[in-house]
Amino acid sequence: MNASTNNLPLTLRTTNSGFTLIELMVTIAVLAIIVGIAAPSISTQLANQRVKSTTATLANALKEAKNESLIRRQEVEVSYDNVSSTIKLKVNTSSGSQDEITAYHYNPKTTINGDDDVDVDFKPNKTADAETLVICDIGDAADPRQILVSKLGQISIQLGGSC
Repeated sequence: MNASTNNLPLTLRTTNSGFTLIELMVTIAVLAIIVGIAAPSISTQLANQRVKSTTATLANALKEAKNESLIRRQEVEVSYDNVSSTIKLKVNTSSGSQDEITAYHYNPKTTINGDDDVDVDFKPNKTADAETLVICDIGDAADPRQILVSKLGQISIQLGGSC
């Protein structure tokens, strides 16, 4: 049988089983401290991920351009535009104009910086313009990455560079 609440002492009958305002305030303060400590680390991780993603997109575009120049037996140009966050692959036609093969989009919070111009040319004789491309985050929170294109068209990625 159940015990009657009338048989319990007065102190047990009047206590509530909820949280006090002080307990809730302490819990919220502890959570705010933890979030304050973790937030800078998370924003740095997100910035590094944006740079990695843009680096991978650019490296894939360069590799595709290298392969397209061999397949088409024509010069293929890779150009990038930081305003529209676009990487374009173009081929020179016999009439002297350029036809766009494809376009890639990357995160607008990242930038691509080259040595001197905004394009890399891959030639059908398996050579390319030697170029060092640096990928940076706008907020400078992330570590920059470099893509190196050699005269022989080899593409390599490494950490470093200056933004």
